[in-house]
Amino acid sequence: MESALDYWSAKALLEWQVELGATDALCELPVDRYALEKSAPKPAKPDAAPKVVKPKEVDPVAEAKAAAAGVTSLPALQAALQGFEHCSLKRGARNLVFSDGQAGARVMIIGEAPGRDEDIAGKPFVGRSGQLLDKMLAAIDLSRDSSVYITNVLPWRPPQNRDPEAVELAMMLPFLEKHIALAQPDVLVLMGNISCQAVLGRRGITRMRGKWDQAFGKPALPMFHPAFLLRQPNQKRQAWADLLALKARLKGN
Repeated sequence: MESALDYWSAKALLEWQVELGATDALCELPVDRYALEKSAPKPAKPDAAPKVVKPKEVDPVAEAKAAAAGVTSLPALQAALQGFEHCSLKRGARNLVFSDGQAGARVMIIGEAPGRDEDIAGKPFVGRSGQLLDKMLAAIDLSRDSSVYITNVLPWRPPQNRDPEAVELAMMLPFLEKHIALAQPDVLVLMGNISCQAVLGRRGITRMRGKWDQAFGKPALPMFHPAFLLRQPNQKRQAWADLLALKARLKGN
């Protein structure tokens, strides 16, 4: 039913009621508030909180073992290492440092980790330490060009040349073991504490050097790292004795 009042009359009446103190607008008919409470719609339940899906935890050592297990050649091993994404060292390195020298040589030298020069060149034992190593090998008629194969425990340079962490050594060990199996050397030369820790499970190169051990079914000889000999030239006499022990072992075999 349309109101008989025009707009301005209705507005004037409404303002008059407000001045009198009216605060609520009421309907023409009474409203049963109790009935409204019974029939009031129930508030909707809030949406359930979304389930947080935790990312699946990855065991980098298990992933490394799986990646190395199916490899059947050195180029394939290098590709597997290049594609391994669980070692954070890879993200800070310039190059993968895989190997140098002659695969299949009787002597396999295992160094610690690439330094700055190795990271740039993508080869192990370059720079001053590599030059000293070449001189050491030449003194017993060996050469990386013909009779020695060289790699490192870690293929990527650690930041600021820090010591590798235990988890980094553990995840790289399956690749190193496969590397040795594919290269098939007669003897291993472990240069430095890190190499001994990774391969033999212990450190203390000053006590261990010159004493033959076994690793992965191969005779293993711990020796001072050339970088250490550059810092401690008075230890070169012990290094020379170790080289002679290596030469004698090769002749004996």
